Amino acid sequence: MMILPLYIDPGTGSMLFSILIGAAATLFFLSKAMLLKLKVLFAGKKGVQEDKAYKKYVIYCEDKRYWTVFQPVIEEFEKRKIELTYYTGSKDDAVFDKNYEFIKAEYIGTGNVAYAKLNMLSAGIVLMTTPGIQVYQLKRSKNVKHYSHIFHSCTDSTMYRLFGLDYFDSVLMTGDYQADDIRLLENQRGLPAKELVTVGCTYLDVLKEKMESIPTEENHKFTVLVSPSWGKSALLGLYGEKLLDPLAKSGMRIIIRPHPQSRISEKDMLDRLHERYKDYENIEWDNERDNIYSLKKADIMISDFSGIVYDYTFLCDKPVMYANSEMDLLPYDIYDTGHEPWAVTTLQKIGIPIQEKDFENIAEVIKNASDSPELAKLRAHYKSEAWQHIGEAGKLTADYMINKMASFENPKN
Repeated sequence: MMILPLYIDPGTGSMLFSILIGAAATLFFLSKAMLLKLKVLFAGKKGVQEDKAYKKYVIYCEDKRYWTVFQPVIEEFEKRKIELTYYTGSKDDAVFDKNYEFIKAEYIGTGNVAYAKLNMLSAGIVLMTTPGIQVYQLKRSKNVKHYSHIFHSCTDSTMYRLFGLDYFDSVLMTGDYQADDIRLLENQRGLPAKELVTVGCTYLDVLKEKMESIPTEENHKFTVLVSPSWGKSALLGLYGEKLLDPLAKSGMRIIIRPHPQSRISEKDMLDRLHERYKDYENIEWDNERDNIYSLKKADIMISDFSGIVYDYTFLCDKPVMYANSEMDLLPYDIYDTGHEPWAVTTLQKIGIPIQEKDFENIAEVIKNASDSPELAKLRAHYKSEAWQHIGEAGKLTADYMINKMASFENPKN
């Protein structure tokens, strides 16, 4: 019996190969999702009985670095003598240093242990900065009436991973401009309209007050703050030594403040850079929880697309230089809007661009980087757009939560 050779034309072969790769990827992600569900299920068995009591108001703070986001809200509830439950993923959260009477704080762990507790929560309103509810392990509990998201930066509402805000009932915004992209994605994805309320920026209110109490340095030396985002497209990941070597040799005082996520995801890189510059007296590393101490000291900032640009711009009203404002938008909600992020287009207007070819003469470039009345005017304009209701965010957030709860308890006939 003669066996004829099997011939597959290149086009068909390519198609079959794509199908096989797609099927393999689908199986991989389905398996991963199932494994995560099982982990949550088994982790949850330990905590189911602990969280059956109904709570009107709940805040979930996944990490202590978000304390300043919630502090003004918590203090409003305490002042009004209204009980609020505060769940945190950090044993050393600042809330435990307070002597609140009406705030019930509890450490609930991290990861699947925390998600198991939250997924079985019984509550009226839950406020959180954590995006992606109902997308990853953190699910909506059927016994929670309302989930509200509050922003932890004055930037785009769509700079979360895909579907970051899709399954919240409301979003508390820092500025009205954030609403446009949320509505755009709701229309594209056939989602019900969320309640969008502009309350201002809680953490900037806190930092503004703190910064005003920090004394000015004596014998101040001109200071450059290098404060990037994290990842391969960010300043340190993209340039690293190419930028830091000439800065170190410039003799200027250089403060490097890595993004908090870098300490988790890019530890090897940071360890390498720490070792490289350990003998330079003009290099300082800032790992403080609050960024305001470095912001106060800095005369100019070098960054990328990081949200800290707006902390510095809005709080200090000083110039920013940026070496890269581009990032891979594909994994983020902003990609589906079809336009560039507000943070990027705004940075290009208020910032001073530098390129890799400028690094060799970075000291001279910095000295020649001049502020101007036009830049100052633009900074003021975008501050008024992105940070509304200055000093009132805690009150307005508490008002929203309390009024929303009242609408549940006393619905109109």
